[in-house]
Amino acid sequence: MQYFGEFISISVAVSWTFTALFFEFAGKRIGSLSVNLLRLFFAFFLLGTMLYFTTGSFLPAGADTKTWIWMSLSGVVGFVFGDLCLFYSYILITARFSQLLMTLAPPFAALFGWMLLGEKLSPMGFLGMSVTLLGIAISILKRGSANGGKANSGDTLVAGTSNLTVVACCEKEKTSFLKKITPNVSLHLPLKGVLLGIGGALGQGLGIVLSKQGMNHYSVAAAGSEVASYIPFAATQMRIITGAIGFALIILLTKRVGVLREGIKDKRAMGAIFMGAIFGPFIGVSLSLMAVQYTNTAVASTIMATTPIIILIPYVLFYKRKVTFIEVLGAILSVGGVSLFFL
Repeated sequence: MQYFGEFISISVAVSWTFTALFFEFAGKRIGSLSVNLLRLFFAFFLLGTMLYFTTGSFLPAGADTKTWIWMSLSGVVGFVFGDLCLFYSYILITARFSQLLMTLAPPFAALFGWMLLGEKLSPMGFLGMSVTLLGIAISILKRGSANGGKANSGDTLVAGTSNLTVVACCEKEKTSFLKKITPNVSLHLPLKGVLLGIGGALGQGLGIVLSKQGMNHYSVAAAGSEVASYIPFAATQMRIITGAIGFALIILLTKRVGVLREGIKDKRAMGAIFMGAIFGPFIGVSLSLMAVQYTNTAVASTIMATTPIIILIPYVLFYKRKVTFIEVLGAILSVGGVSLFFL
């Protein structure tokens, strides 16, 4: 089927939109660490059940040592580091801004693809990065007045703000180095949330490169077996196993077992986590790995990066949030920059 990989990539973007909304809701109720571990728990059994009925094995079969090493590294980087940052950023800056920052994932993927896989970086890539950063900047920055740096409503570069959005602006912040070099520009969002969102993009970008390397080894090791047709799903379960172990250790070391236990009692949060696990680690991540098998990694990554545009739709329809031209422009520029990055 022509454009099969591209069609899968669109499905991934839609799936990630739903999972971002579900996990934002759950994270605000029981915390990001608990959400991360519980959604991986659900996803592990969902994938295991699917693999059992398709390959006869509940766990990934036919994988060699190299495959496990690469997929485990991908799980640590993508799930533990990347999603730990991303889910916490959901709580601080909401899913729509976090997903906007995730448009940095494809450029990160291209950078690490060049470093680890020898993939080429074109001069157009630098232009793409600039456009992506511009789109992000006009969405998360605001202009202050020339008098004291306080923002006027008409000067705000971020449009469509809601009561879920946290605005970080205080007198103490105005003495920071950033304020001194850009006196009339300030972050509309908490710096911590923005940095966490960037960390999420970094983890996803490097994670998908490590996954591709792992699946290359898996394809050779499982050639001719029943699992060969389901490598993206088996590979995702391998990443989930590593990610779950990582989050379990973090929860134990930070003594948050009690918080996890209380979170399990929250039925609304658990329902949201289960639905997020279906759209995220089960469908979204598995299809993202399938997409890079059927089409160019750059093309797949670009299409999957359209989540910041798609996510505006439910924010308008379900949350009744105002979305203005500037916010839409920022999202389009960010995705457009991703497209240029791979020309």
